[in-house]
Amino acid sequence: MPDPALSRHIAACNNISSPAGLIPFRAGAAQVGWVSPELAQALTFRPRDFHFDSDGVALAARLRSPGSRSEALAQALPSLAAGGFLRIRNEAFDVRETTTGPVLATLDRGALPAFGVMSQGVHVNGLVRRADGLHVWVGIRAKDKAVAPGQLDNVVAGGIPAGLSPEECLVKEAAEEARLPPELAAAARPAGRVSYVMSNAEGLRRDVLHVYDLDIPDGVTPTPGDDEVERFELWPAPRLLEAVRGTDSIKFNVNLVLIDLFLREGLVADPDGSLRAGLDQGPD
Repeated sequence: MPDPALSRHIAACNNISSPAGLIPFRAGAAQVGWVSPELAQALTFRPRDFHFDSDGVALAARLRSPGSRSEALAQALPSLAAGGFLRIRNEAFDVRETTTGPVLATLDRGALPAFGVMSQGVHVNGLVRRADGLHVWVGIRAKDKAVAPGQLDNVVAGGIPAGLSPEECLVKEAAEEARLPPELAAAARPAGRVSYVMSNAEGLRRDVLHVYDLDIPDGVTPTPGDDEVERFELWPAPRLLEAVRGTDSIKFNVNLVLIDLFLREGLVADPDGSLRAGLDQGPD
């Protein structure tokens, strides 16, 4: 039986059992997302770029290249934002059917949930191993953040913008968020992935998080490099585990990244494997 204090976080990030009521969204032959009936209706006012059939809604067949599809999507966003369907963030993300599939288009980050398009990100566990056990660097998110203000975060975390690999994004985010030098950030070890499907007010979040472990030497202190994080603190792993178990002070998806870390470090038992299985319920 999994620890309910941990499994509740997995359940919170996977709060939709099926896409019933949502309409498939395609780019070419590939289904890349899901849209609400209300958003689909709004797209009917752009018949040149969006077509409807028995399988759902698709970008027009004439839009054959990633560039033309990206342009059609970008042109639709202002009116959709004005209608309250999404928030434009002016940061393009790649649109793919699977995590390693070809790029079919790009779409503004703020529109990804409204279109149910997969988002990929990187999350880094900043680790310090001492004689008294494992310690983990955590960031305290800025109180004016739109998502999870003031909550705990990984030492480095961020969505992967269009055109970047996870490793390139990691190095970029490490410098911007924590002022970690590129040569240190590049030593981060791939540790797997966490994924989930979450329905919220923005739409459908289909997120894949590429997880890395980074050994940060004693004497190296991450410092905020932008307005994302107020400060960093070094916590003993047991203290952080108790925060995950007993509080809601940690950003929702960071709980999953930390549960993954605790499992790998042998700090959490998972006799039937259900915790591990629950950490990867999102896109392929």
